[in-house]
Amino acid sequence: MTSPTNPTQKSRKPDWFKVQANAGEANEAVIRLIRSLNLHTVCEEANCPNAGECFSNKTATFMLLGSQCTRNCTFCAVGKGFPEMPDPDEPARLAEAIAQLKLRHVVLTTVTRDDLPDGGASHFVAVIAAIRDKIPENTPAIEVLISDLQGNWDALQQIIDARPQVINHNVETVPRLYPEVRPEADFARSVDLLRRVNVQNPDILTKSGIMVGLGETPSEVLEVLKSLREAGCKLLTIGQYLAPSSKHHPVVEYIHPDQFLAYKKAGEAMGFAHVASGPLVRSSYHAGEALDHTRH
Repeated sequence: MTSPTNPTQKSRKPDWFKVQANAGEANEAVIRLIRSLNLHTVCEEANCPNAGECFSNKTATFMLLGSQCTRNCTFCAVGKGFPEMPDPDEPARLAEAIAQLKLRHVVLTTVTRDDLPDGGASHFVAVIAAIRDKIPENTPAIEVLISDLQGNWDALQQIIDARPQVINHNVETVPRLYPEVRPEADFARSVDLLRRVNVQNPDILTKSGIMVGLGETPSEVLEVLKSLREAGCKLLTIGQYLAPSSKHHPVVEYIHPDQFLAYKKAGEAMGFAHVASGPLVRSSYHAGEALDHTRH
């Protein structure tokens, strides 16, 4: 494992960390479509390093309920502030975009909306219904990446009852770093959310993700993986943390690919159905492939 970098100094990304440029005709076409329908993608809002690759393949992770988050996580590039009221026309516009892009796997995520009584759960349900109504044949698989809903389990049940193929909720980092990285979240609550999904509907695949390079230790990462498996989590992503700016939590370490491989092997040995682990892995990256893997 590489030695930690000094977080007070600007460090150069290592040679193994290569990011495809976010450019190209197909990439621009997807961006134009998304903007013409007044939609948001986490690809752009969170400065995802894979946006160019995904857009060029005409795929995107759609971010519901605006672009302003009600929480103050120190790792995230998404805007923070008081969000607008939910747009009742968003489900129809999003379904139109998905139909035009001819997606086979759709990822729906959201800013955290602690201002809404149900955390936005009913909006997720409306979007899922709109997609299925718009595309009754060859309906894409639907994956939702949700917040912890502040532990509102009735709201969670709404999403479970909508029967997406995958319910994803990222724990993001190890419990020790929550006060610094996710001060308004709770690790036990996040794990409990995944456990409840598995109890209420075992046919829905549960998924979670963790970033590394924030100052965690390998043993702490393995403990997180163990907790997720005990909760029944089936799909896992592990990726390198990248600080969006100097005002965000610093990158403490660039994790070597060998360590990512070790995490992957450990997760597979624990029984995860699919583990994506690597520097450029993000929770929605090649999400369709993860689902396909569990079907074979």
